[in-house]
Amino acid sequence: MAADTERRRFLAIYLEDHLAVATVGVALARRLRGSNEGDGEMGEPLTRICEQLEAERKALVEAMTALGVKPSRFKNLAAVAGERLGRLKLNGRLTGYSPLSRVVELEVLGAHVGASRSLWRALAQSVGEELAGNRPGDLAERAESRLAEIEKLHRLAVERALPGRGQTL
Repeated sequence: MAADTERRRFLAIYLEDHLAVATVGVALARRLRGSNEGDGEMGEPLTRICEQLEAERKALVEAMTALGVKPSRFKNLAAVAGERLGRLKLNGRLTGYSPLSRVVELEVLGAHVGASRSLWRALAQSVGEELAGNRPGDLAERAESRLAEIEKLHRLAVERALPGRGQTL
């Protein structure tokens, strides 16, 4: 019985951690969306990705509620503070958004979506294919598609920000 209690505690910690990461992911997606509004190639896909991440975070909160797990205020506050500190990174410009910012932010967003995909796969394995009106396996597949789209945007961002093959520094 103790092992069962411990596993439930591990699940709660796991979900709390992923909610904190999802909070950061949504904030980052919103910043990317805002910084790329009006960009013909980046704007619309980033808007769609942002909306998807917001919906996915909501699904995670619903899953946590169904499983009796309360969000950790401390972890969410720490995550938000960390995300805001991350904005201070050097990007080649003293003020404003840089093409390098887009490259790095897409990399971080891709890491977030990869972690999200793993979360939904783990929940499908652990609690089953139906959870609070959502299907974790379907959410994992959507994350996989989102990751492919982010990788495509990342290639475009690299093309815009970094020298091409054969160019010297």
